[in-house]
Amino acid sequence: MELQQIEQKSIRDYIQESENIASLHNQITACDAVLERMEQMLGAFQSDLSSISSEIRTLQEQSGAMNIRLRNRQAVRGKLGELVDGLVVPSVLVTAILEAPVTEPRFLEQLQELDAKAAAVREQEARGTAACADVRGVLDRLRVKAVTKIREFILQKIYSFRKPMTNYQIPQTALLKYRFFYQFLLGNERATAKEIRDEYVETLSKIYLSYYRSYLGRLMKVQYPFEALFRSQHYALLDNSCREYLFICEFFAVSGPAAHDLFHAVMGRTLSMTLKHLESYLADCYDAIAVFLCIHIVLRFRNIAAKRDVPALDRYWEQVLALLWPRFELILEMNVQSVRSTDPQRLGGLDTRPHYITRRYAEFSSALVSINQTIPNERTMQLLGQLQVEVENFVLRVAAEFSSRKEQLVFLINNYDMMLGVLMERAADDSKEVESFQQLLNARTQEFIEELLSPPFGGLVAFVKEAEALIERGQAERLRGEEARVTQLIRGFGSSWKTSVESLSQDVMRSFTNFRNGTSIIQGALTQLIQLYHRFHRVLSQPQLRALPARAELINIHHLMVELKKHKPNF
Repeated sequence: MELQQIEQKSIRDYIQESENIASLHNQITACDAVLERMEQMLGAFQSDLSSISSEIRTLQEQSGAMNIRLRNRQAVRGKLGELVDGLVVPSVLVTAILEAPVTEPRFLEQLQELDAKAAAVREQEARGTAACADVRGVLDRLRVKAVTKIREFILQKIYSFRKPMTNYQIPQTALLKYRFFYQFLLGNERATAKEIRDEYVETLSKIYLSYYRSYLGRLMKVQYPFEALFRSQHYALLDNSCREYLFICEFFAVSGPAAHDLFHAVMGRTLSMTLKHLESYLADCYDAIAVFLCIHIVLRFRNIAAKRDVPALDRYWEQVLALLWPRFELILEMNVQSVRSTDPQRLGGLDTRPHYITRRYAEFSSALVSINQTIPNERTMQLLGQLQVEVENFVLRVAAEFSSRKEQLVFLINNYDMMLGVLMERAADDSKEVESFQQLLNARTQEFIEELLSPPFGGLVAFVKEAEALIERGQAERLRGEEARVTQLIRGFGSSWKTSVESLSQDVMRSFTNFRNGTSIIQGALTQLIQLYHRFHRVLSQPQLRALPARAELINIHHLMVELKKHKPNF
């Protein structure tokens, strides 16, 4: 029932709106017509767009092809331009090569341009470029002209070296400004380059030989020590050789073995002459210090050459050292043998002062040790060690010629002290020689002090040693029987120690040439005497001797020290 009502109501609504519905139908129909026309228009526009897209792709393809053709044409034009620029011979180049003096900057500039063009033509000819034939004749004529002018200029400079009293280093340095000339010849006319190099070698080798022969002859007439002459000669050789080697490397554009060979072609005769002169001189040379100084001069000059980056003299330095080292070792061995075979009995009158042979050894050894410290050499130290052993044995042989042990000790101490003093002036304090002689001196000095104290204080020394031994073994009771001996020692020391010390001091100062050494020995003797008397005091403090009446006569240790200090000489 309700559904019928609703249906009827809807029908009434549709009837009431029939006019509006009809109007809406008409509008929809009109819209469909409009949309249909729009669809037709859009279809036509889409068709037009497809056509335009196809045209754009065609244009892009054409543009890419045109770009490729453009790049290809530009590349060809660049290569062709380079080829043309490399082959074209400008008038300024021709004018400069034909007319300009070789010393003018424009000649050098255009020579470099000519060299570049010649290289470019050779490269293009290798590639089969036919255009090279058009300029080959012009370039060859210009090359011949340039070679002729350069050859005349360089040979003239080399010939100027030959003038007497000429400082050849000035034109030689001037040639470095034109080193490209030789490089041009090397690349374009090797025969001429070889001619110039051979002429330079021949000229300079004669000049160096002549100069050094004359210089060496005048130098050897000068009264200087040989090592000074050797240094002057080899410093000049080092300086000129370094300059020559560097010039050869730079001007002739060589390095390594080639530079080494060219250098020795120039300096070989001079170096050989110098070696022969040195060998001749060394054959009669017995100055070991001079030879050793020459060795160290060579070692230093070798380092200088290395710092200057000049290896060309390395073989020469080795040859010089091969002459100097054997001679130096031979002279040292001869000195060793000479000292070993010396007979003290054939040396004439002997006294306790330092012997002239030991003084010569000290001066000689200290000089070699001082030099060797800068660049140590083990072989030198071995030979000096042998010489030292022989000198020590010689000193002992001479000392044995004295009748008394005291004189022997005085002689030994004087000689050891002298040699030690000379060595310490030049050698390091921790050197083997200084240490060895210091030990010998200390041992003999201690023995001499005991020998010195024995006559005046021998009884006291003997008692103290015996008493200390008994106390150490626990037999101190045996000291009770020594009262009389102890009393005599106390009183004898108290009455005579001043006179004995004075006599001892005078004896020492008369015996030793070195007052400082004598003072040291006196000081050592007095110190040992105080220690001895102090030990005597300790022995007397034992219960077995403590009640001895003579103990009251003992000298106070402090008082004794004050009194003994007065006897110490000052120098």
